[in-house]
Amino acid sequence: MAYAPIIFVSAKTKQRIEQLPTLIKRVYDNHERRIQSSALNDVIMDAIAIHPTPTVNTKRLRIYYATQVAVGPPTFVIFVNDPELMHFSYSRFLENQIRDHFDFTGTPIHLIKRSRK
Repeated sequence: MAYAPIIFVSAKTKQRIEQLPTLIKRVYDNHERRIQSSALNDVIMDAIAIHPTPTVNTKRLRIYYATQVAVGPPTFVIFVNDPELMHFSYSRFLENQIRDHFDFTGTPIHLIKRSRK
């Protein structure tokens, strides 16, 4: 769980105990965050510009658009020409781009690949 924040506390000396409620609130807010589709699509298009979509047997993955369908945990549907063309590493790349841009620290993100048809 690389996305989870780590805070070292001491029950004996009560060191950093006061930071816990703030961190818990931040993670909860991230868990319940809703993103506008236009902002999400801008991040996806910027990610594609950085790292173009892969090609499998002369067939290129096309990403049409993405939208958020749920919170708690944030779930996004990405509409593509063929879901089988999206390798797990590219899916993870997109997840990391979304996580970094919208600060989803401490919460898992689910990406669902779906054909546009």
